[in-house]
Amino acid sequence: MSIQSIAAKKSERRSRRALAGLIAVSSLIVLAATAVQTAAGSYGMSWHEALAALADAKVWGDPTMLVHLVFGKNIAHALGLGDPDALSVTTLVVWNVRLPRVLVGIMVGINLAYSGCIFQAITRNELASPYLLGVSSGAGLAIILVLVFFPVMGVHMPLIAMLGGGAAFFVVYLIAWNRGTSPVRLVLAGVIVGAIAGSLQTAIFFFIKDVSVMQNAMSWTTGSLTGCGWEQVRLATPWTILCVVLGLSASRYLDVLLLGDPMAKALGMPVERVRFLLAATAILAAGAAVSVAGLIGFVGLIVPHIVRSVTGSSHRMLLVGCLFSGPALLTSADAAARLALNPVQIPVGIVTGILGGVFFLYLMRRKQEIGKL
Repeated sequence: MSIQSIAAKKSERRSRRALAGLIAVSSLIVLAATAVQTAAGSYGMSWHEALAALADAKVWGDPTMLVHLVFGKNIAHALGLGDPDALSVTTLVVWNVRLPRVLVGIMVGINLAYSGCIFQAITRNELASPYLLGVSSGAGLAIILVLVFFPVMGVHMPLIAMLGGGAAFFVVYLIAWNRGTSPVRLVLAGVIVGAIAGSLQTAIFFFIKDVSVMQNAMSWTTGSLTGCGWEQVRLATPWTILCVVLGLSASRYLDVLLLGDPMAKALGMPVERVRFLLAATAILAAGAAVSVAGLIGFVGLIVPHIVRSVTGSSHRMLLVGCLFSGPALLTSADAAARLALNPVQIPVGIVTGILGGVFFLYLMRRKQEIGKL
């Protein structure tokens, strides 16, 4: 066995140990944020009461109750299930209000982290994210159009967000295309499309006359998990699972793309087709996140950086790390958003925006050249 192969195996073992540590720390952060989220709020309860509500025997011991809580009364009745026994107020608050919010935060964190990781690989730019490439802005514009002008289509939010994000990236691709694309042209085109979509979002606010619609639209543009329930959990779950499976199965293609287009083509990979399909996966992930939580910025930028600094550049380990670190960042940020000005709840997008600004400053101070992977 050569010295190089021995060194490579040692490096891989170190990366795996580092990944295991990252998973453990991230899991503890998620558990701590869950404990805070379930116990804190306008309806006060102790830690013991919150844990007792989560472990309520009336919920876990009755499948009818779980179906009613998770899938809703309509599906429960369609399955021929009757109404279960009444729950205590504490259990109802935890299971209907606080636990779904945590679950949505976990899935949004996964989707944004995956989307950012994929976009950084296909553009070979460490500053790439759904926001930088115009995807989040396009998804947000589509949702605000529906909220203001076509509210009856609100039940199709995930599909609408994905179509909006996909349309924005398609325009980005058209602008960047010049007998092929390049990472720099994609980023520049994304900045253009994102700026236009953001301006159109602002313009739409002048057409809103209903105060409740205005508040709803504002919560979408700032990014918030307030009011998330089991409906949002049901909307986000299938798309999250799909994006995780697609991302992990495509990890080796992401590694090849980092070698550069000439090398990838020399290895026989159809670069443009692969880049487009990977971008579609990232758009699905970003659209799923935007459809249930609005425009939450910087998670897709920060998380891949943190994981890459721990595990290295292998995308299989990088995506696994994002699977745990994304939820850790978003659930802890949401817990901070809830407690910072208690009882007033600020949108989690404000907290992640502050974190993103600090992180940019950190990158500028630490690295002489930022941008290229």
